Amino acid sequence: MTLGQVRPGGRRSWWLREALAHDPGEECPPLAEMVEADVAIVGGGYTGLWTALRVLDAAPLARVVVLEQDICGGGPSGRNGGFATGCWDELPTLVERGGRDRGLAGARAVADAVDEIGAWCAAHGIDAWYRKAGFLTASASPAQDDSWHEAVDACRDLGVGSELIEMNPDEVALRVRSPVFRAGVFMPAAATVHPARLARGLRRVALQRGVRIFEGTRVAALDGSSPSIVGTWLAGERRRIGRVGRPVRIETTSDVGVGEVAAERIVVAMNAWAAAWPWFGPRIVTWSSYIVLTEPIPDRLAEIGWTGGEGVCDARFTLHYLRTTPDGRIAIGGGGGRAGVGGRIGRSFTADVTAAERAAAGLRRLFPSLADVRIEDAWGGPIDISSDHQPFFGTLPGGRVHYGLGYSGNGVAPSVVGGRILAALALDRHDDPVLDLPFVDIRTRAFPPEPFRSIGARIFREAVVRREMAEDEGRRPGRIARQMTRLPRRMGYHLGPLD
Repeated sequence: MTLGQVRPGGRRSWWLREALAHDPGEECPPLAEMVEADVAIVGGGYTGLWTALRVLDAAPLARVVVLEQDICGGGPSGRNGGFATGCWDELPTLVERGGRDRGLAGARAVADAVDEIGAWCAAHGIDAWYRKAGFLTASASPAQDDSWHEAVDACRDLGVGSELIEMNPDEVALRVRSPVFRAGVFMPAAATVHPARLARGLRRVALQRGVRIFEGTRVAALDGSSPSIVGTWLAGERRRIGRVGRPVRIETTSDVGVGEVAAERIVVAMNAWAAAWPWFGPRIVTWSSYIVLTEPIPDRLAEIGWTGGEGVCDARFTLHYLRTTPDGRIAIGGGGGRAGVGGRIGRSFTADVTAAERAAAGLRRLFPSLADVRIEDAWGGPIDISSDHQPFFGTLPGGRVHYGLGYSGNGVAPSVVGGRILAALALDRHDDPVLDLPFVDIRTRAFPPEPFRSIGARIFREAVVRREMAEDEGRRPGRIARQMTRLPRRMGYHLGPLD
């Protein structure tokens, strides 16, 4: 099983190509005029579109504009693995952020969002392949054993032990058989979706409800200042846009010319691309992740007992994540890609053949009986990693610009909650209970400044890859690799192996 002639980076993800062929949707030309908005949203992925819809739920007459530099679903929302999972495995972090009650409320909100996606798709006739079949994390080497115990203990302590169910090797094998799988843990509050069909469905419904979406439209300036110096611009924001009644002016560029939006509120929903804006850059590290897709093999899936539709992953830090499709394909991704430099999202995020080969190698290791299966597609994209692997939302000084980012590769269900949070912030609904969740007004730990951030991230990534490859092969990692992978946790970041 090799990539053969398949190379990532030459075209859009298989998900998005399939979704566009299924329903191309109505055209959303670039902005080339001046428009006014009550809420202007920068980013047309899950977070931006859920926010637009939630704004209209609360304020049906609101003027909502979405600015997307590509097409809706062209970013991570149309490239991800399609796992809508709860965050019960992150319950200890949520408790650390907000205490027992708020942490539990945050986990419940994300779990509820998994069901909400299914109900929303059904209500709006969106065939996003929604299937709630749970998510299995399985140890694939002795080094991965018991990595979930802290989360399992936290769930039991808070009276929600059924949200994470430990499984012995025999119980794991009842769901999927792999010669390397050992014990595991199962999360019932999880589903799989066709990620691009979901993104395009959100776009369709948003348009039907009156949201103005401008695709192929890049933000060039905020009130005359380039976003590349937005840190300087924000220093004077309270003076400049804090005045009642004075809109924020967003200048845009596109292939058809320049445009302008005069907005009362702005929502920044740019995912990893926010790293190029100095206020956000220190709070996230950008990292690439790659997915390969097999030919349809429904009979072979039956041979390994994987017929229930569960999402699956191993327990590495640079984990392999896998799911099946209705026609019997396997999509497997790997988080062992490269770290970004200075917030730039370049070809290393989309055209890294080595990272795609690693994903294919992961499938061969987990399921050697499938070594002859043909790989038909491969693609990559960026993820935005926060210091504790959880998203964060808030408002910049001056009260007019709101943001949400840091999903760390798990944004399908949390973005539903994020849309509610950002809508409440944009509409000044400060009594909304959603603003008390442990995702709001969190001061995440900043990463070191550039160039130390990108250099450190690259060194750390290489050490993690070497360490986990050695552990997969039953070898003891070298001392330097072990020490380098432990360093981020010693510095207070929730990154890297647990020991």
